[in-house]
Amino acid sequence: MQRIIGAALAGLAAAGTAAAQGVTIGGVADAALRHVRNEGLGAVSSLVSGSNSTSRLIVRGSEDLGAGLSAAFHLEHGLLLDSGAPASSTLFWDRRATVSLASKTLGEVRAGRDFVPSYVNWSRYDPFSYVGVAGSTHLISATPNGPIRAAFGSAPNSVVRASNAVQWLAPSGWGGLEAGVMLAAGEGGTAANGQHKVIGARLGYTASAFSVSAASTRTRNDLTGTDRFDDHAVAGAYDFGPVRVSAAWRRFALAEASQTNLMLGAWVPMGQGELKASWQKADFGGRVGSTAIDGNSARKLGLGYVHNLSKRSALYGTLAQISNRGASATAVPGGASGLAAGGSSRGIEFGVRHNF
Repeated sequence: MQRIIGAALAGLAAAGTAAAQGVTIGGVADAALRHVRNEGLGAVSSLVSGSNSTSRLIVRGSEDLGAGLSAAFHLEHGLLLDSGAPASSTLFWDRRATVSLASKTLGEVRAGRDFVPSYVNWSRYDPFSYVGVAGSTHLISATPNGPIRAAFGSAPNSVVRASNAVQWLAPSGWGGLEAGVMLAAGEGGTAANGQHKVIGARLGYTASAFSVSAASTRTRNDLTGTDRFDDHAVAGAYDFGPVRVSAAWRRFALAEASQTNLMLGAWVPMGQGELKASWQKADFGGRVGSTAIDGNSARKLGLGYVHNLSKRSALYGTLAQISNRGASATAVPGGASGLAAGGSSRGIEFGVRHNF
């Protein structure tokens, strides 16, 4: 880790000398007080990081090459603001590490670690941006027995990001159409080292008040064997003016096991702030090995408000409840461990976010 930090600091120093080429350093500082009560286990209070937007350090830069061409890089390091520790114990630029060449007419070719197409297609329709007590991340994890756990175990998975990736992204001037294709090499590694073979694509259309998109991501590694882990997502949104609403569907599958997630979301502008709400569910089906997972499911309700103090700073409050069925025991993070199957979990948090 010392060598990684040293290399990162050297990179920052080099970035400072290249400021004339458009290099900037910024990020997000976000912390919240969280209170979680798990059924039958009492309550736990804590200070957490990144509940409205993930705390991070961003170093990025670009250079105009002329004739509509440009080159750029983007580096993001996740932070745990409550402790000052890195978000990842093994990766310094854990969120994104890419270099790219772009054309205004042909699109962008990007290489490095980045979001997979299915995650992009899902997270943009989540009112809580995949974070905090109400974020959809809690119903998409390797904790319950299902296809995600079977494909990755406790190792880094590809439901959010892929390393060793090359992707093409369509230019912005295609009349509302957007598209992307990603390929990631396993490089002869293992799932335990976060090395997966990934192929994915995304296609969408956005008008003034309407958007719809679909994506698919397929992963293979040493744990999937001759099978493949499929991740499909379809979603859309419409802005009625007083309220913007979204609906999203995402399905994970490996061999005979499946997990289907649904999400409905809403954003309501209120003066200097915004009221947000979501309803989610995750249903499991089939079997993992000889273990049947039919009937296991979780439901989640989320409600929150963000008050903008300025363009950079905001105060927020969010509450959520998860209700489980069958063998499911999904809980809001930060509570006492050991939630019984079929139990419920509630969380509330209040925080401040500053973009710099």
